[in-house]
Amino acid sequence: MSWRKEERRAERGYHHGNLKEALLQAALNLIAQKGAAGFTFADAARMAGVSPAAPYRHFRDRDELLSSIAQRGFEQFEAILTSAWDDGRPDTVTAFERVGKAYLAFARNEPAFYSAMFESGLPVDANPTLMAASERAFGIIRAAAERLAALAPPGMPRPPALMMALHIWAMSHGVASLFARGDAARRKLPMTPEELLEAEVLIYLRGLGFPTDRKAEASPQADDKPAGPWGKPK
Repeated sequence: MSWRKEERRAERGYHHGNLKEALLQAALNLIAQKGAAGFTFADAARMAGVSPAAPYRHFRDRDELLSSIAQRGFEQFEAILTSAWDDGRPDTVTAFERVGKAYLAFARNEPAFYSAMFESGLPVDANPTLMAASERAFGIIRAAAERLAALAPPGMPRPPALMMALHIWAMSHGVASLFARGDAARRKLPMTPEELLEAEVLIYLRGLGFPTDRKAEASPQADDKPAGPWGKPK
């Protein structure tokens, strides 16, 4: 979409009383073009077709505008991860794999939101609403890690579930940021990002003592040996 067409669309939204939405959309378009740090408050006003002073009716400054975009992104992110996790159905490993794929898909399909969420340099802990949205999204990864931790073979040392969640988040974020995003920052990869992430997680879990033969989780009634996320211990 051209700059002129986007300006006209945003301006029509403003005349219908949607200045805030017009500014958010304008900022998203600028992030997609220039990155989260590549535009000014005045640029957003210009793209929205309003005066440089108009954005102050809704946002204190550019950081508050970016925070609103990041919050909206985290809310969408949470919904996507929640749907993918589906409370661990039909089994922990299958659901966990869906979460990883959903993470990569979000980076691919929503690069402007992704950049605002993770690359804007905003102090997330300085904005309670943004912080809460971020924590809710991370909570899905933590819930998955807690289920995985519960499947650990007995007697095997492993980190706490929270640390596992942070490890898995770091792996997912690294693959998403480098290889799965939907903008020019994506690097080439001789495999799919999903395959890379799956292999990383498999190696990680193997290092924690989980079996790596990919079998369905055993029924608790089958015998007294707990099943790991990659199959039942022999």
